Amino acid sequence: MTLAGIEADIDACNGEAADAARLLALSEQVLEQWIIARGDTPTHETREGFRLLALHRQGARDLPSFNACRETCREIAYHYNLMEVSRDAALSAVANVRNARMMALVAKHLLLFVSGKMQSEKLGEFCCAARPLRQDEVTS
Repeated sequence: MTLAGIEADIDACNGEAADAARLLALSEQVLEQWIIARGDTPTHETREGFRLLALHRQGARDLPSFNACRETCREIAYHYNLMEVSRDAALSAVANVRNARMMALVAKHLLLFVSGKMQSEKLGEFCCAARPLRQDEVTS
C-alpha cells in the first residue's frame, strides 16, 4: 500500500475501539515503507511487545535523526494499550472515542514525518520540524 493509501485509511478511522488494531497495523505499514525505501526487509520481531517499536528501531539504524519519531511510535503503542484496556474496563464511550481519535492523530503524525523524511533526509535533525521542507518551497 502506498503512503497516500495509508493516509486515506487513517483518515477513515472514525474513533471506534475497533480502530485500534487497524491504526496500529497502518502505523507498521508506514514504517515498512520507510525500511523498504532504504533497501531493507522489514523485521517481524517485536520490541516491548510491539512490532511497531521493532520496526522503528530497524528504521533508525545508522540514521540517528529518525529517532525523532521514536516517541510518536511509543505513543501509538500507548494509545493502543488504552484502547485494549477499555474493552475490559467500564470506560465511557466518550473516553473510548477520544482515545481512538488521538491514536489516529498520532498515527497521521508518524505518516507525515516518514513521508517528509523520504523527501528530505535532514528532516528530524532538529525535533521533527518540517523546516527543511519549507525551506525548499521558499527557494524553489
